[in-house]
Amino acid sequence: MLDLHLPLMLFVLVLFLTLLVLLNTMLYRPLLKFMDDRERSIAKDLEIAKRLMTNSEQLNTEAEEIINKAKKEAATIKQKAIEEEKRLAASKIESKLSELKLSYKIFLEELASEIKTLKNALLSQIPLFKESLKAKFNKL
Repeated sequence: MLDLHLPLMLFVLVLFLTLLVLLNTMLYRPLLKFMDDRERSIAKDLEIAKRLMTNSEQLNTEAEEIINKAKKEAATIKQKAIEEEKRLAASKIESKLSELKLSYKIFLEELASEIKTLKNALLSQIPLFKESLKAKFNKL
């Protein structure tokens, strides 16, 4: 049936233990060390990523604040420029209005003088008109 060979069993036991020790030193310990190092590296990278994430959130907040501040400043500058241009346009309109009023006044004065000269010319021509009308009526 089954024969048990003690020397063979001892040899297999010694071979098994030797193999166990060799595998432990050459394979299992380096593998476990590699796995532990990898786990520590991943944990360290996660911590760095978290710090960078909070840092980037702070930077985003600061950037938004700067952009909002710049928009407000731009709106203020734009408003000042608009008001300045309105004042400039109003002063130009006022000066043009005064210029037009002056030229209108001069025009009215010239017109009044021309009316007077025309009246005088017509009044001086009245006797001639009367004579020509009399002559035309006489012909009728």
